[in-house]
Amino acid sequence: MATIMLNGTPVSVGGHFPRVGEDAHSFMLVDQNMQDVALSKFYGRRKLIAVIPSIDAAVGLTIARRLEAMADLFDNTVVLVVSVDTPYALARTVQIEGFRKIQLLCTLRGRDFHKDYGVMITDVPLSGLMATALIVLDTFDTVQYAELVHELNSEPNFEAAAQTLLPPPAPKEPEE
Repeated sequence: MATIMLNGTPVSVGGHFPRVGEDAHSFMLVDQNMQDVALSKFYGRRKLIAVIPSIDAAVGLTIARRLEAMADLFDNTVVLVVSVDTPYALARTVQIEGFRKIQLLCTLRGRDFHKDYGVMITDVPLSGLMATALIVLDTFDTVQYAELVHELNSEPNFEAAAQTLLPPPAPKEPEE
């Protein structure tokens, strides 16, 4: 069990948070069209997965907007934003925000995600929501970056996650 903070108050988080080098647990989530979406759908592509408490929470929408702006930076990468919201809330947000580069998904029929990804808030009154997290998977679904954000209402370290997705700098030419 992990502990995060909400405005300085400790909040318990259950489940197994993935570690770098581990294989990611499979999942079945739901998109804004109420279609099931499995992790296996993205096999062969890298995955940047942001977990948020809600798309209607200020931090959730901020994270989604930031990832929408960053999505084109990463080759062969799908950007997923996962929350407990309804598909209707996701559809509304996609329409209002005009999201085209990220996919909003929810745990409507994928409640195991909370536990399998170690983001299950267990303390009342927040139980049922998920902690804020950022996870990067390679093309084979191996964890390359994993951050459980210490403060529920804070953004993750986008730059650190991006470093795992950006190509390495070109080698310098030797000086003569």
